[in-house]
Amino acid sequence: MDKIIETQTLDDRAVHQGASERISETKIITDFDRDKYELARAGKKQVLKRRFGLVSMTGLSCGLMCTWESLLVVFLIGFQNGGPAGLVYGFFLIWLGNFSVFIVIGELASAVPTAGGQYHWVSLLAPRSTRKFFSYITGWLTVIGWIAALTAVSFFVADLILHLVTLNDGTFGRAAWQGTLLVWASLTVGVAINIFISGALPSIEVVVLIIHILGFFGILIPLVYLTPTHNSAKQVFTTFNDIGGWNSKGLAFFIGLQGNALAFVGTDSAVHMSEEVRNASTDVPRAMLGSLLINGCLALGMLFAVLFSAPDVLQIANAGGVSPFIQIFKNAVGSTAGATVMTSIIIVLEFCSALGCLAAASRMTWSFARDRGLPFSQFISMIDKRTTIPVIAILLVTILSGLLALINIGNNIAFNGVISIVLEGFYISYLLAIGLLLWRRLRGDIIDLNTAPLVSLNSVPSAEDVELHVSWGPWRLTGALGIANNIIACSYLLLLIFFSFWPVKVNVAEGLDMNWAVLVTGSVTIFSIGYYVIWAKKSYNGPIVEVDPRTL
Repeated sequence: MDKIIETQTLDDRAVHQGASERISETKIITDFDRDKYELARAGKKQVLKRRFGLVSMTGLSCGLMCTWESLLVVFLIGFQNGGPAGLVYGFFLIWLGNFSVFIVIGELASAVPTAGGQYHWVSLLAPRSTRKFFSYITGWLTVIGWIAALTAVSFFVADLILHLVTLNDGTFGRAAWQGTLLVWASLTVGVAINIFISGALPSIEVVVLIIHILGFFGILIPLVYLTPTHNSAKQVFTTFNDIGGWNSKGLAFFIGLQGNALAFVGTDSAVHMSEEVRNASTDVPRAMLGSLLINGCLALGMLFAVLFSAPDVLQIANAGGVSPFIQIFKNAVGSTAGATVMTSIIIVLEFCSALGCLAAASRMTWSFARDRGLPFSQFISMIDKRTTIPVIAILLVTILSGLLALINIGNNIAFNGVISIVLEGFYISYLLAIGLLLWRRLRGDIIDLNTAPLVSLNSVPSAEDVELHVSWGPWRLTGALGIANNIIACSYLLLLIFFSFWPVKVNVAEGLDMNWAVLVTGSVTIFSIGYYVIWAKKSYNGPIVEVDPRTL
């Protein structure tokens, strides 16, 4: 009898131990392997180290967007077409439009949290007959867009440094080659940080976020309080300009939206870093919308400060010499030294933007190469075992950006034309992904696996069935609200894409004011289609399924 009781006790212990092990296994998967599991659902292995959390990723996204800083650099576009009132009302349109777009991007990033982002989503959502083609074109536009964005931000840094020298030395004669050398210097420092101290990048981005906010107040306070005279509210909120000669203030307003839109470029950087973010399916959407909220509030404050403080923006712009906002700083504080300090803050923050831009651009390039979308893909997609970062992709993006900067030496107009693809490349890729999501949404093709247990792998569809079984992630808008927002996002993107191809003036003098976005975007699209037909059609099959989640 004692032996029987002892045997029963041992059996009970075994049962309890087995149950405990199963509970423990479930907890481990829930707490620690969720990211790996969600990445596996997209068919990808975890090869990058997840260093970023919500705060550090918000810092990278805020610093990369550099919204209030970039708005100072490009606000003249909106001032010429739209004027002070156009800038204000246009800002709200762009801000709200971006919120709508990135709520949908957040839904996609939550469902499929991979570094590929748009081209991966397009491949999953497009009809089977066209998924390879549209995914490939989207991938090329996104890669080229990010490389052009890195070049543009690095050029902002170089250009502002030269303007700062001109401010302090009126006899300084700037040359195009000086700007290219400074671009190379910015890229060199950026690539060194991204490769040699990559482990500290999350901490650096937290510091960038702090400087980003403190720097805003460091410029706003002297700009507002030291300006001798201020414009009236009537001047700011009712004055519309049509310097471009469109004979329609409404048309001028929509053309001037490009300036505000450029200040919000790069919000999707968190998407391309998602394989390095902990709890990516929820924190990537939060980081994007959080950065939009923070940067939008700061940029709106800076926009009001400049518009109320600038006596005559057009006169300052026509005077030449230095960038208009630098002259506004000098007029406000009454000294060259004060304007130098204020401009230096913006230069540092623009460099931090380039730092984050290099990280996001390299991850996007690495991801597209991983899926055999680029020439020499096997080489580009290699991961350094010691640092677990795509070193070759980082170097490639840096070299290509440096080569683009050479164009500036020969022809500054051609250089501006090349980097004009930034806005169009991003927005077209967003539109393709969001438009396809709306189509799938209306058809009811997207299923909800959130109610299923995380460890219930048998319910996960196979790669062959993924076309009809894309599942929602934990972060999304449900029902009619989600559909309505999706429609608004598509409408906003169509509006911006259409007007981003317009020049700033009716009469384009010798190409100086020409908008080369049509030519550059068209050339990239034609090249990618040609390369696809000749070569990639045989080698590119969309995102490669590296792992079956049911085998975990």
